[in-house]
Amino acid sequence: MIVVNTLLRHGTAFLWSHQLLSSHQGRKSNVLFSTRKSLPANVCSGFGLQFRAFALRKSEKKERNYLKLSKTKSKTLQQSKQLSSEDTVDLSDKILTRDDNTCDTSVELISSNLNENDLTARRTRGAVLQACIVSSGLILALGAIIRQASHVASMEGWAIFDSYTEVSFGFETWHIELIIGLVILISSCRYMLLRIWPDFSESSKAANQQILGPLQPLDYVIVAFLPGISEELLFRGALLPLFGLNWKSALAIGAIFGGLHLGSGRRYSYAVWATFVGLAYGVATIISSNVVVAMISHSLNNLIGGLLWRLTSTPQEKNE
Repeated sequence: MIVVNTLLRHGTAFLWSHQLLSSHQGRKSNVLFSTRKSLPANVCSGFGLQFRAFALRKSEKKERNYLKLSKTKSKTLQQSKQLSSEDTVDLSDKILTRDDNTCDTSVELISSNLNENDLTARRTRGAVLQACIVSSGLILALGAIIRQASHVASMEGWAIFDSYTEVSFGFETWHIELIIGLVILISSCRYMLLRIWPDFSESSKAANQQILGPLQPLDYVIVAFLPGISEELLFRGALLPLFGLNWKSALAIGAIFGGLHLGSGRRYSYAVWATFVGLAYGVATIISSNVVVAMISHSLNNLIGGLLWRLTSTPQEKNE
């Protein structure tokens, strides 16, 4: 009983101590658990403020970075615009410079072409005048030689006509009327044929363009009178008297005269016209027994024909 009481007493004490211990441990665990479960309000509020401040600082940092980035972009855009504007200005300057150089080159080419054209025109004009002077001089010399040779042969007793005495240079007043009539006849016939005979018109234009095209108006006097004087001295002043002063001789010499006008763009129509003109000059020489009438008539008809072509032709036809 004592043992039992002792055991009971000790057991009861053990149980009570165990209960106390378990209750004490329970309170400890509850305290620890409650501590883990709920923190003090001031601690939570401190953490919240720190988190908010951190978030604000982070957002401000983002804003500053965004502002820096936007400023950098704006500067880059401004620089690119400045560069593009400078490049545009430089490019426009280069284009303008290139255009100026092109214009200068074009002006130089045009001026050089004009100078070359002027030089060519001068050379052509000089060549025409030179050919006219040389050929007229040779024809004039040949006619003078034939006249003088026939005169010497006739004086020596040869049975030939003396061209020197048959056709003289004496001039009388009534010869003026013959000259005027001859000029009107030939010029009017020429004007009429230019309108009704296309082949003759084209042939005449071709000859005039070749001879009169590069010449100045004052040059027409030279190319009109030199051939007129020299050709009439040879054909009507030297050759016509050798064949006899009659219409057959006038026609034969006129045919030779017309045949020599072929070539240089002149067709057979022009040769026929020249034959008719030669016949008219021959008849006038026979009537007047004078070569001056044919010389003046021929020269005036050449001048009128040249002026008529210059007045009726276009600038393009003159420069061809």
